[in-house]
Amino acid sequence: MPLQNVLEEIDRTVDQSATRLLDFLKIQSISTDRAYNRQCHRAAEWLVSELTEIGFEASARPTSGHPIVVGRSPECGSARLFYGHYDVQPVDPLEKWEHPPFSPHIEKRDAGVVIRGRGASDDKGQLMTFIEACRAWKNVVGKVPSNLKFLIEGEEESGSPSLVPFIEENAVELSSEIALICDTGLFDHDTPAIVLMLRGILCEELTIEGPNIDLHSGMYGGLAANPIKILTNVLANLHDNHSRIAIPGFYDDVISPPPKIIDQWKQLGDCREKLLAPVGLSQPAGETDRTPLEMIWARPACDVNGVNGGYTGDGFKTVIPSQASAKVSFRLVNGQHPAKIREQFRKFVRSLLPVDVSVKFTALGSGPASCFSTEHPLFSVVKSALSEEWPANAVYAGCGGSIPVAAHFKEVLGIDSVLAGFGQDDDRIHSPNEKYDLRSFHLGIRTWARVIGNSQLESSPTE
Repeated sequence: MPLQNVLEEIDRTVDQSATRLLDFLKIQSISTDRAYNRQCHRAAEWLVSELTEIGFEASARPTSGHPIVVGRSPECGSARLFYGHYDVQPVDPLEKWEHPPFSPHIEKRDAGVVIRGRGASDDKGQLMTFIEACRAWKNVVGKVPSNLKFLIEGEEESGSPSLVPFIEENAVELSSEIALICDTGLFDHDTPAIVLMLRGILCEELTIEGPNIDLHSGMYGGLAANPIKILTNVLANLHDNHSRIAIPGFYDDVISPPPKIIDQWKQLGDCREKLLAPVGLSQPAGETDRTPLEMIWARPACDVNGVNGGYTGDGFKTVIPSQASAKVSFRLVNGQHPAKIREQFRKFVRSLLPVDVSVKFTALGSGPASCFSTEHPLFSVVKSALSEEWPANAVYAGCGGSIPVAAHFKEVLGIDSVLAGFGQDDDRIHSPNEKYDLRSFHLGIRTWARVIGNSQLESSPTE
């Protein structure tokens, strides 16, 4: 049977697959630093070479930034579009790395064998699971599957400025029935997950302006408006006593997940210890009537990410500052519109300002939430493949963060995305000593091989 032969091929050649990943990890494709532009181009060309070698038609397309790699099966018809990114985060602080970040190696630990190096988990190791699955199919049956396309970008870690224009300009070529994204993680060490919802984001900076110069607090204290005091009052009023966001109308458009999804999450347990204990906390600080998983997967949030004002150097300066500022971010959920929330927030802030005080706002980016139906049969195919390969059955999960490409695919190409990845909570992505479990790499390849090999996709039952 072809699938069994492919799985045996993966097991037989997993060391070779890991060696190829190590070669990929040596490329210093840091997208945020112009000094690494040539390395980013090198990473794109490396991927083109690998895809071409196993039978795909592939090229590195120029953009205003780093190249985007596009590939497709020969004579590709109705397609599944695989997405990944080859760029990586900067390595600072370098002194915290136990080994050079771009000298990747395989390391034995008490908990198992890991692949150590920048990009091992985010996202080079993840996207290579799919490429290696395709390679195994080619080795066994002599050709790559006929319904696959690739879109691999090089600017995900720097905001993807070239991605949307590229998708819009090449929408016909990229048209597909559904997307596959491998840039997420397992629910826990043994439980795989398909992410059905991603929170959106809205970022604002507000600057409270009072007197036209800094004032001596002995001469003006108690008389003059203090921007820091006013700012902290605004920030303190963002939530009520039940930790709900107090901005009028904020929750009006929230669409909650179906009850069957909430029930499935409840079966995963309270999770407060799993989520909070590793960071030195014990009690949830969010909405008192919601479970921890609901809070981070399906409920909006508001956080103050930075505050600045007055004298913050050594010693003391008795000053009433002329202004004070804060950076505030919102995580948004299905149904909420960033532009509407931005206006509600600004109106709320203005309502709390006294006479003689003004506010200046700076928009720092936004993106809508994403939510996917499980009606497309590929969701069942991927869920079954994950459950076959991992110790526990796969679950449908949410993600508290944002993966904007999923929203872009929905908006521009009109397709849903299946988000299934194999990262672990301790992979240290974006941090020194990043790693990817060899087990995740191996089982990830086997999982995608099952998905690729499903020959009855159109008739598969829906969830």
